[in-house]
Amino acid sequence: MKKQILSGIQPSGILTLGNYLGALRNWVKIQDDENYDCKFFVADLHAITVSQDPETLRNNIKSIIMQYLACGLDAEKNTIFIQSHVHEHAELGWLLNNYTYMGELSRMTQFKDKSKKQENVKVGLFDYPVLMAADILLYSADFVPVGQDQKQHIEITRDIAQRFNSLYKKEIFKIPEPFITANTAKIMSLQEPTKKMSKSDENKEATIFLLDSREVITKKIKKAVTDSENVVRYSDDKPGIKNLINIYSAVTDKTVAEIEEEFKDSGYGKFKQAVADAVADLLEPIQAKYAELALPENDEYIKEICKKGAAVAHEIASKKLKEVQEAIGYRTI
Repeated sequence: MKKQILSGIQPSGILTLGNYLGALRNWVKIQDDENYDCKFFVADLHAITVSQDPETLRNNIKSIIMQYLACGLDAEKNTIFIQSHVHEHAELGWLLNNYTYMGELSRMTQFKDKSKKQENVKVGLFDYPVLMAADILLYSADFVPVGQDQKQHIEITRDIAQRFNSLYKKEIFKIPEPFITANTAKIMSLQEPTKKMSKSDENKEATIFLLDSREVITKKIKKAVTDSENVVRYSDDKPGIKNLINIYSAVTDKTVAEIEEEFKDSGYGKFKQAVADAVADLLEPIQAKYAELALPENDEYIKEICKKGAAVAHEIASKKLKEVQEAIGYRTI
């Protein structure tokens, strides 16, 4: 049987170069591997842990679907759906709350980091990992593509699943593994290169978005933080240049040694222009496909993909939820 892969991204705006190089590009490669059956969703239930304008949220959800498709995800090869369209996610999330400990959730690094930025911390932010566990366990995912910073979420998912299975003495949940692709690019902020590039960064100069124009990309990279040495050298004590080298390497498939050799007699100006051109060239076909999908005549096509994906996901999720309910003691009357 094919191994099951599941992953999703929150609809909090336009995806970044980091999202593409660190996740979506790998998803596109995985979808062509006959050993895997892939499901990719828009994590809109997770998005409301922070306040959302309804109309903006609706537009962002649709936009993420279009960005998935523009980046190369094939709706014929994958199940692509919107999380809130499959009610079993929320139902299983509630059930799993009762098999999760407060201490486990309070130790989650993401909660600690994000709660510092919120004046009134919502229960949903604290409970986020349980819903994520439900997302994964509903589909008996063997692997979940994540970065190193998300491994903790897979660990708590495994703990919840093993606890439930042990309590009811039945292998109801498959125990998932993180799927970490070797040599996946970790793209950092252009303005604070010790921090990960984020689509929620308040400083928009720090982030390259998938739909940024060539002019905007060039402007942002030319403003990227570097240092005064003016030597293109890969070193931890040069985080700005190291980040730009990582971006250029990921986009061109050149090694660090090849890049250092290419720009050994050049200053930062020439190097930054080369990085900007390479990034813009990479994103140009994605942007063209997105513009095509955004045409009004493609609205029904987008809706049909979401409808079909939700139907497939619901059929699988409903069976797993029924198993869970019967184990607990529901569905007996």
